[in-house]
Amino acid sequence: MEYWLTTLITHSLIYSLCIVGIVSFLESLALIGLLLPGIVFMATLGTFIGNGKLLFYPCWMAGIIGCLLGDWLSYYIGLYFKNWLYNLSFLKKHHKILEKTTVLLHKHSMLTILIGRFIGPTRPLVPMVSGMLKLPLKKFILPSLIGCILWPPVYFFPGIIAGVTINIPTNSDNNNFKWFLLIIAILIWIGVWLSLKWWKIRKIKNKDNMNIFQKNIGYISLIILTCGFIGLILIQFHPTMLIFRKVLSTIL
Repeated sequence: MEYWLTTLITHSLIYSLCIVGIVSFLESLALIGLLLPGIVFMATLGTFIGNGKLLFYPCWMAGIIGCLLGDWLSYYIGLYFKNWLYNLSFLKKHHKILEKTTVLLHKHSMLTILIGRFIGPTRPLVPMVSGMLKLPLKKFILPSLIGCILWPPVYFFPGIIAGVTINIPTNSDNNNFKWFLLIIAILIWIGVWLSLKWWKIRKIKNKDNMNIFQKNIGYISLIILTCGFIGLILIQFHPTMLIFRKVLSTIL
């Protein structure tokens, strides 16, 4: 997979932008997006941006176009195939996510569309459910547009950092820098993941059946995130950070 992507990307700028657009489109497309590991594909493309094989701004534009096409096609799929979708066995397997998305769209439609863009399971569902609920286009288009503008760089970013780090010349100091950066990234990622878990279980009233970890997941996520952000501040004083910033600035 990676070899195939590398061959196409290095062969032509047009091919590479088409790949970015297609990945973004499929990630946003109703039902199809549920089967694809979005963060893996987008982070891989981000790595190519970080090591200079792809250009950031053209990829961003291709990502936006792919997102918008996926969102709006999903909206109309939900609008015109509502009855068929309700009877689809694949959707019945994701009934809880579908039900929760419906409730949130009724309460906070614009916020749900915007935030749903950044959450894997809901990204391809929110536009489709918006169509199924016949949400007015004026309520759908603006948050969809904002989400599609912000989503590609956010999902590219981990890969971009990895690509830039790989390109830093190797010596003993830089090797330490790469390990520090990796640890910081892992801490922040785990902290965010635990925060999302805490957000899901915080409203559960009966916590008797939960283990100690689940009961204290909010505090644990806060501690891990704090350590990650402290590390992010401290690494700014590392000598290699100047090289890292220079390489990153040439890309962005």
